[in-house]
Amino acid sequence: MQITALVENTSQDKKFGIEHGLSLYIEAGSQKILFDMGQTGVFAENAKVLGISLSDVTTAVLSHGHYDHGGGLARFLEINKKAPVYVSRYAFEGHYNGTEKYIGLNKNLRGNERLIYADDMASIGKGLTLYSCNNHTKKHDLGSFGLNAEVNGELLPDDFRHEQYLLIEENGKKVLISGCSHKGILDITEWFQPDVLVGGFHFSKLPLDGTLAGYAKYLNQFNTVFYTCHCTGTLQYEFMKKHMEHLFYLSAGQSITI
Repeated sequence: MQITALVENTSQDKKFGIEHGLSLYIEAGSQKILFDMGQTGVFAENAKVLGISLSDVTTAVLSHGHYDHGGGLARFLEINKKAPVYVSRYAFEGHYNGTEKYIGLNKNLRGNERLIYADDMASIGKGLTLYSCNNHTKKHDLGSFGLNAEVNGELLPDDFRHEQYLLIEENGKKVLISGCSHKGILDITEWFQPDVLVGGFHFSKLPLDGTLAGYAKYLNQFNTVFYTCHCTGTLQYEFMKKHMEHLFYLSAGQSITI
């Protein structure tokens, strides 16, 4: 299995464009998966540089209904004419940072025939399963981070019911792919206890203090290798790495083989 960051907030090479967003290209068995599409079309430009043909993608997944993960959806639908795109049933609800800044998806795409709306669990291929975990019990409530969702015409603290996670099971290994881990990286890790977890932790606004150190130490107790990115924050990553043996960063243009 190979996972490549098509776009992310950072890059180690100037030939790759960057933006506040995330897009991952995954080859697992015969499947070619696009997980998220970033904020714009930068993911597609970086794919060209890497020699990755997005028209050959067999399955696409949108992790949640925020613009920095689904802003490139229209571009992907133009490039690829066949792959189904799995989204949460709640992905196109109104999503806001605070009460004024809309951070949701382009609602004009809601009725596109390529979109497949997933509920709590969906098998999308051999060894590929989507989970929302909406009915799972949380041990750690990290709050809504000031983010809101429009439900029945009312703005409420987002419970992130629109977020889903991709579990890939291959060669006896469990690899979990998460976009931003809004439901809480601590609980997500405990729920799945994967061999490898790739995704953002949504810690970029947290101070570098004992609380963050405690989160890192909690994650370190699991037998999981973490490749983080995007909304974790580079400063937070460097701080957490002091307390985690198996924490690594994945920048735009970089690949990992599992």
